[in-house]
Amino acid sequence: MLLPLLGAVLLLASAAPAQAAGYRYWAFWRGVEGGGWTFQQQGPAVAVPPDGAVDGWRFTLSPDGGQDTAKPRTAGSFADICAATPAQEGHKRVAVVLDFGTAEDAGSSAAAVPEQRTACASVTPRASSAEVLAAVAPPLRYDTNGLLCAIAGYPKAGCGEQAGAAGPAAPDNGATRSADHGSGPDVGLIAGGALVAVLVGGAVWQARRRRRP
Repeated sequence: MLLPLLGAVLLLASAAPAQAAGYRYWAFWRGVEGGGWTFQQQGPAVAVPPDGAVDGWRFTLSPDGGQDTAKPRTAGSFADICAATPAQEGHKRVAVVLDFGTAEDAGSSAAAVPEQRTACASVTPRASSAEVLAAVAPPLRYDTNGLLCAIAGYPKAGCGEQAGAAGPAAPDNGATRSADHGSGPDVGLIAGGALVAVLVGGAVWQARRRRRP
């Protein structure tokens, strides 16, 4: 009697849905022909965009931080964005799209979300995407591990934090601590463990009762 009960409970506990963690951060994209976007595999300090490239940034709430992250909602057209920025010898031009996301992405405690905007950076040929961004959207804020936390001062605090996480917001001092992506005990496992204890106790009580004369 005891083993079937334990098996059923463990099956229910393992089937309890895991809660997907959501994290707020700036996602990095590279513009492609036709105005679309492709997920940027390199970080901004490593990526070196060529002349005529389009860098896209979207502040977003994402469960995994991968390629399913929300893309910038503005099309990345180099011709349109850099039309008013003349080419200069010894420089390259890189178009930049900044999408500050939505109120849901920011969270209820955040200040007003800035409007989307675009800019054209004229920088040296070897400039990285981080240098491109610094030229058109200061101030930037990084944490002590080099994670980009804020573009154009947004958001004012925090850096890759988990949505709904308790605790005070990180100060806007340019040296915030990176988010701890660990999670606490799963609620389903806790409930399952409690139910196992109840059933075990009940089974032991029944066994003792049957052995009584």
